[in-house]
Amino acid sequence: MADFLRKMFGTKKSEPEKQPTQVDMATTAPLSDQQISSIIGSQSSKYEMKQLVASVGQSIGKQREHNEDSVLALTATISGSAESIPFGLYVVADGMGGHQFGEVASNAAVRIMGGNIMKKFHSYLFNLPTQTLQESLQELMETSITEAHQYVQREAPGSGTTVTAALVLGQQVTIAHVGDSRAYSVYPDGRVDPITRDHSLVKRLEELGHLSKDEAANFPHRNVLIRALGQGEALEADIFTVPFPQSGYLMICSDGLWGVIDEKDIYRSIIEAPNLHRACQNMVEAANAAGGPDNITVILAQMIG
Repeated sequence: MADFLRKMFGTKKSEPEKQPTQVDMATTAPLSDQQISSIIGSQSSKYEMKQLVASVGQSIGKQREHNEDSVLALTATISGSAESIPFGLYVVADGMGGHQFGEVASNAAVRIMGGNIMKKFHSYLFNLPTQTLQESLQELMETSITEAHQYVQREAPGSGTTVTAALVLGQQVTIAHVGDSRAYSVYPDGRVDPITRDHSLVKRLEELGHLSKDEAANFPHRNVLIRALGQGEALEADIFTVPFPQSGYLMICSDGLWGVIDEKDIYRSIIEAPNLHRACQNMVEAANAAGGPDNITVILAQMIG
């Protein structure tokens, strides 16, 4: 048997004994508890590579039987000899309550938009030589949201959904938005600034001066939308580009979050959390603690480096 094995696999010639090198003789020393605590607690960490990080939180809430929210979060960083390229695609869609197949509409919106955008970006991100995009980022977002709108009208007539999508490339954020899900910039000084404008009846009445801010907060028809994906022949979406919030966070959420807890609680949930995942969970738990009247979805993204 030994002879057979030697014929099948051969015999390995003996190698001269390897002399230890300086690397082999190097020893490691464990960090002390004080050193580890200092590293973990440091607020002045320097990142040599600029990168985008993100997390997601979601809950069905306390009063709904099924989830009509859909979410997509894709984050990538490509870095080498050239400058790093942070890339992120984040979409929140809230199927319209009271409409047939609301969950179908929201799921189709995030998948159609995500698939269309990633197809266009594949050659830019992953091919060599890199191929430039044939259309602007705003044109790409408009094409993608229009395709999603047409799909929902064709495959789930009578349904509808909000969509708030953010395409992050480098330091810029291109937004496509329809409905009353929201995108925010959250800053370390406590500011929680809306980036998007609600396409709702209550917001329009407030803009026309028929309702005060306090009256709008207690308006009985707050969920009535005047624009939604899948509704109407032509979709009129808001599409624009803004800088990524420096030293802060980009947040996208459904009204199950922003309509239930106020901006102070949103800020506190983020700033008191040790990481983005915990921050998202804090916000979801706060909305549920406040009654959880609707499905809750939130995406939180941060640029570090």
